[in-house]
Amino acid sequence: MAATLHDILLAPRTQPNVVADCETLIDQEVAGMSGISGTAVKLAYRTVKTFASGHVHYMVETLLPRMADELQPYWADFNASAGAEFGDYLASHGDEVAESLLTVTDERGRSSNRPTIVKAYNTVRGGAAKHVKAALPQVGALVHKYAGD
Repeated sequence: MAATLHDILLAPRTQPNVVADCETLIDQEVAGMSGISGTAVKLAYRTVKTFASGHVHYMVETLLPRMADELQPYWADFNASAGAEFGDYLASHGDEVAESLLTVTDERGRSSNRPTIVKAYNTVRGGAAKHVKAALPQVGALVHKYAGD
């Protein structure tokens, strides 16, 4: 049986690198956002980093297992289709993939006991799918970096 994304991305030697790459990807994506919703995301992100400096790292570590599980069906389908770039595959299924990934953050938001973080998340959630979809090529490249042949 082939290893799952969960197994690959959370392997003890791999996971710290995946987490670091995810944090870099988040920083780059947020920095590149523009418009009203981009400004809201930047403000929310800055709020989180100011009030809980290690929170982004903690959340990446915490959410990575569920994110890997949500990406697994797409990864399996991508491999079955013999596609070249996982990022392109994810982008071509953008609405569906974005909502799959956002179910993870939504669940986490509902269970959080940190009002400042929840408020920041709720402020940007309405436009989050657009930003997630824009990042899917980079998300796919990051996954492919560790899980590709």
